[in-house]
Amino acid sequence: MITKSIPSLFTVGNLFLGVLSIILAFNDRANGAALLVIIAMLLDGVDGRVARALNAQSEFGKELDSLSDVISFGVAPAFIMYQAAFIDVNSALAWIVTAIFPICGALRLARFNVIEGIPGYFIGLPIPAAGGVLATLALFNHDLNVYLLLISTLALSYLMVSSIKYPNFKKLGLPRAAVWAIPLVVAAAVLLAFEFPKAIPKFILALLLLYALWGLKKNVERFMPRRRRKKRPSPDDQYHSEHSA
Repeated sequence: MITKSIPSLFTVGNLFLGVLSIILAFNDRANGAALLVIIAMLLDGVDGRVARALNAQSEFGKELDSLSDVISFGVAPAFIMYQAAFIDVNSALAWIVTAIFPICGALRLARFNVIEGIPGYFIGLPIPAAGGVLATLALFNHDLNVYLLLISTLALSYLMVSSIKYPNFKKLGLPRAAVWAIPLVVAAAVLLAFEFPKAIPKFILALLLLYALWGLKKNVERFMPRRRRKKRPSPDDQYHSEHSA
């Protein structure tokens, strides 16, 4: 019974950090709030692997994971961005953009739960990646134009509900013997995050941006051959053009 509950403990930890990050953002501590979102991403990345390693997968765990993700990677990052960058923007615009992000995240999770995806891929940008980008991007509010941050928030929202394919790394297995080392890995990650509070968010932002842009690049490449084929003249057109010259 205790073994079956271990994956849910990681999920609850993810939710707990999401709530704490909202509290920190509310108290103008965006950097600490973003770090908690990053650590929550780590917990979200291991709970499913732990469940598979322990053969403890369940519908309860799946639903709990989705509800936790809405808070930790939907509401929390949106609130971090609002407090860090949107507080002085036109109220209606700031409220709408802030609300759209977790709404799209919830839609993304609902679709993931009810629609069978493509093996090895996610359909739409996963909400942990989108939330991680938004939370860490908020830390650069003094360096980036606020309207660029507004557009970035809307772009991430769109990517979550889009049909763009992203690689699914969650299927990578975890040996059962390695499950007991995960708390040590999480503890080490927490120490690193708070030891290097500025470097870690920049590093995570770079990785997540590459992941988000990778999907866009592959999507553009998918349509390029079609456009080239349309532009290529047919044999009949070539025949007529040669004889009319």
